[in-house]
Amino acid sequence: MGHVHGRRRVFAAALLAAGAVIGPVAAPAVADESIRAAQWHLDAMHASEMWQVSKGTGITVAVIDGGFKLDHPDLVGQFLPGKDFSGSPGGVGSYGDGHGTMMASLIAGTGKSRGGNGAYGLAPGVKLLPLKINNGSVGTSLTSDFLDEVGQAVDYAVDQGAKVISISQGAAAVTASQDDVAKLNRILAAARTKGALVLAAVGNEAQSGNPVDYPGGLPNVVGVGSVDRNGTVTDESEHGPQVALVAPGVDTLAACTAPSGYCQGHGTSDATALASASAALVWSVHKDWSANQVLRVLINTAGRANGGTSRTDGAGWGAVRPRIALTDPGDPGPADVSPLPADAVTPSAAPSPSASASVSASSAPSPAGAAAGAPTAEPKAGASSGSGGVLPVVGGVVAGLLVVAGVVFAVVRRRRAAVPPVPPGGNPYAQ
Repeated sequence: MGHVHGRRRVFAAALLAAGAVIGPVAAPAVADESIRAAQWHLDAMHASEMWQVSKGTGITVAVIDGGFKLDHPDLVGQFLPGKDFSGSPGGVGSYGDGHGTMMASLIAGTGKSRGGNGAYGLAPGVKLLPLKINNGSVGTSLTSDFLDEVGQAVDYAVDQGAKVISISQGAAAVTASQDDVAKLNRILAAARTKGALVLAAVGNEAQSGNPVDYPGGLPNVVGVGSVDRNGTVTDESEHGPQVALVAPGVDTLAACTAPSGYCQGHGTSDATALASASAALVWSVHKDWSANQVLRVLINTAGRANGGTSRTDGAGWGAVRPRIALTDPGDPGPADVSPLPADAVTPSAAPSPSASASVSASSAPSPAGAAAGAPTAEPKAGASSGSGGVLPVVGGVVAGLLVVAGVVFAVVRRRRAAVPPVPPGGNPYAQ
């Protein structure tokens, strides 16, 4: 059975009406007027300091998801005209759940509601290109149709000049053919060649078999995992050679489609949105840099928890720290050499649906195109992607936690000496 993973808000209305709380215990109440104050990840990442240097102005971030609430007060004016690839009625501004709205908010929310105390995105100066795909909320599973929609959306985003493409979608079990997977990877490779930076969630099923996921397990995307408030990789975050970077993915508050307008969630979807915003912040200041250079600087300035100095299958090269990337980026390296593997996935080389993403970094080969001294970039074995859950903020109270309810989506360097490693037990965002 295919599992598609995003922020699981399918059946939200029914669960809330029944007063159900599924999954982790509900978080503390959040006052209506304090949405921004409760966005811990912005404080941890020193957003107010970064915004004095960059808000992402001049950069377009394409968000590929299941529809968007275009008129949310915190997102009005942030969207460019988008496109619907889902085949479902309603267009880009319709949605089966609020996942896409939350991802857009985490990237580029303006916080304009509640007198400026609404939900802010990490890069409030970017423009969002909303691209709708069928994310499973209207009954699809991971098939060639899903992969085709993702591929069409990526192609369109590149043609529209999007610098960053954020995909908080993915799936563990594959019912599509190896040819379909290879076709999507060719599209992703072409996007990379044309200068776009594609990021995708690696998934939330680390404790449920840690299965392969698409597109997060493909070599032409930047796989993103999640960390908690202490910079520790979350238990749900998939692990394997496909993980390039991690970002905050717990207790994230953002605009959504709940009656209150705000939700609290967790998962690698959230982390992917924040990593995408981080890339936009850096690119806005260094518009002459290539995607390779932006990514290399994000990798070189990433924070490794517990004193680590090398890549791991859990945290990749570490937690994105755009503040460090902006203030002390160092040498971005060659524009035409990627720190990620350049090998295309072929039907014979693509991972099987049941493959585990447990290949160790030490056993995987280095790509032929890697820059000398760059982080080892292993071909990806896969993972499952998406966001874990959401807590609608209703009347100032976090009302309930939604987890996937059976019908989830079907698809889904080196370290510079100038950046000291995080001390043992330290938080990568504390510096």
